[in-house]
Amino acid sequence: MKKIAMMMFLSVGGASVVCGQEQSAVSDSLWRINLQEVEVVSTRATRTTPVAFTNIDKEKLQKQNLGQDLPYLLSMTPSAVTTSDAGAGIGYTTIRVRGTDGTRINVTANGIPINDAESHTVFWVNLPDFASSVKDMQVQRGAGTSTNGAGAFGASINMQTGELSVKPYATFNGSYGSFNTHKETVNVGSGLIDDHWAFDARLSNIATDGYIDRASVGLNSYYLQGAYYGDHTSIKLITFAGKERTYHAWNYASKEEMEQYGRRYNSCGYMFTDENGKMHFYDDQTDNYVQKNWQLLFNHQFSSEWNMNLGLHYTKGDGYYQEYKDGRTLVEYGLKPFMQNGEEVAWSDLVRKKAMDNGFGGGIFSVSYKSHRLSAALGGGFNRYEGDHFGQVLWVKDYVGELSPNQEYYRNKGTKNDGNIYLKADYQLADGLNMYADMQYRHITYRIEGTNDKWNSVTDDGLQRLDIDEKFGFFNPKVGLSWQMDKHQRLFGSFSVAHKEPTRNNYTDGKFYEHPKQERLFDYELGYTYANSWLNLGANLYYMDYKDQLVLTGELNEIGEPMAANMPDSYRMGIELMAGIRTKVGFSWDINATWSRNRIQNFTETLYENEDASGDRWEIHHGDTPIAFSPDVVLNNRFGYAYRNFEVSLQSQYVSKQYMSNAHQEDHVLDAYFVSNLNLSYSFKLPWVKSAKVGLTVYNVFNEEYENNGYAGSGFYYDGGEKVRYNYAGYAAQAGTNVLGHISLSF
Repeated sequence: MKKIAMMMFLSVGGASVVCGQEQSAVSDSLWRINLQEVEVVSTRATRTTPVAFTNIDKEKLQKQNLGQDLPYLLSMTPSAVTTSDAGAGIGYTTIRVRGTDGTRINVTANGIPINDAESHTVFWVNLPDFASSVKDMQVQRGAGTSTNGAGAFGASINMQTGELSVKPYATFNGSYGSFNTHKETVNVGSGLIDDHWAFDARLSNIATDGYIDRASVGLNSYYLQGAYYGDHTSIKLITFAGKERTYHAWNYASKEEMEQYGRRYNSCGYMFTDENGKMHFYDDQTDNYVQKNWQLLFNHQFSSEWNMNLGLHYTKGDGYYQEYKDGRTLVEYGLKPFMQNGEEVAWSDLVRKKAMDNGFGGGIFSVSYKSHRLSAALGGGFNRYEGDHFGQVLWVKDYVGELSPNQEYYRNKGTKNDGNIYLKADYQLADGLNMYADMQYRHITYRIEGTNDKWNSVTDDGLQRLDIDEKFGFFNPKVGLSWQMDKHQRLFGSFSVAHKEPTRNNYTDGKFYEHPKQERLFDYELGYTYANSWLNLGANLYYMDYKDQLVLTGELNEIGEPMAANMPDSYRMGIELMAGIRTKVGFSWDINATWSRNRIQNFTETLYENEDASGDRWEIHHGDTPIAFSPDVVLNNRFGYAYRNFEVSLQSQYVSKQYMSNAHQEDHVLDAYFVSNLNLSYSFKLPWVKSAKVGLTVYNVFNEEYENNGYAGSGFYYDGGEKVRYNYAGYAAQAGTNVLGHISLSF
């Protein structure tokens, strides 16, 4: 009760929200020498765009960029909730905004799509320490402005990289702390050479043992950039890559397992328990992936009114994960049963490997016009994806017969073409009154051919055959008004339409006899902001009306990925509030809160007697139910104080309870949690060092015992002829109090 009372006080005391303040595109030093910087801003919101957004500059990012993945650096933005498989914010992490998961959050870097073309997810583990090369970010909530890549169905994250430094520089950032967590990052830059050329480079290493047992993570990455800057033209060639190796922690643990084995229990890789009661695990139950990215960016300013951006990109991904599986049917893996001691063995333990080899490339463009009253942009892009998915059997227990090295048992290929074109304009109707219009057309063709990795339970004669050939055409209009009432107050409203195609998993990992449909969103936004030199206030109301939304059911497939199904009618509605105070004595206070209602209308749940749906079915009508993983309340609060070279801040987040399925079952609940992090830092001078800073961060300072992710499902059995429901759930336990010390040196 004390926690709830404290949170209510903080919320009421700062009941309001500001959409972000527009950031300067170029530093003062660049403005003075009049060089043209590459800025892909046609997909970004400005202070007159009628959408809810938050800008995060490089300084704010770097204060938190101590080792955790990029989603955790955004955890204090409105309506955001983060999760971590390993329990400490490094490795497989995700972010949800307004309850929507990462498959419907559009992410771009320099205007180029980052979401995986098939899964629509951003695997942040493949972008280690990317935040160290980002100069600023914009998070838009709702449908937002038109952008490239997978449709924004709840939020979009727009990143710009590589700010030009006129002078040469070198920096080192290092961290070490609990769970043997450490991070080392080196950045170097040439500065401006011959008034036109600049080169930048970054090397990073991040590793941790993880909070969860054996949830180790090893990450390496680099970022290289070469650029030419002219008075009106600039060209950048960028390449960045990440390599990851993580031990599986995606099974999570039931409450019973936590009670028996402890909160850090991890069943991934379990093989057997010996006669002494010691559990043995497969050492190489790991995920391994290398992702390399190339971007070529061109910008030309024809005049003070006209500007053009072009971009070419290519991403190459190659990786696999392997795991120990017990009691598997050999025929599912293309193997014949064998004889042992006079008996036929049709089931056995084995080690399998699932791999992928993919490429994603294309181009983007935008032409922008800006005059006294009108700002307009015509843009778009075209991308092509090709990806091979295949599985191999590496080992079979006591197998008798020929087992070819890397025995292949399934293979399929996905190809996707994705093109879009948009036209957007912001016109000043009168002093302070702007009208915004944004029209986008997007066309997608998607094909999957080959064999799936799942058995065909309908015909029972082999693995499922994939022959998916889909075409989608989406028209996504957006309109709105922004009224600058005076120099401090702004009022805006907008209406947007968005569409989204199903993900690969919706086709391959759902129920084989069901075909997913496209989704549609009507997004209504109404906001108010107030800003002066020391105070920011505001509020944003939203209503997101979905048709055939693919909603997480809470069920989990065999590799730990959540499953979704189309729901005819559902909605998300809420109010986002924010306040910010800056004082002359060094004290600052930032707070934001979201109250929301997220519902599926007329939800009918289908339970199965057997997990493979081969038994009887039981349909249960629940009426309106909460959407899975959509908390009603999210509250973020930060107190900060700076005195001379010393800084201290206390960040807190409250997330109300969440259901992990749509059936409104109390056995499927993630309990509410309230977590605080304490940050301390001190800056000083050293000989031959431009600046130095040391600090200490205490995560979960009050040692809250909580879980921020999980899975849940249900089935039934007969007892005396009566149907009896049973529920099951797994929980992603998070670390208690842990610390991370850090040092930063600039030369």
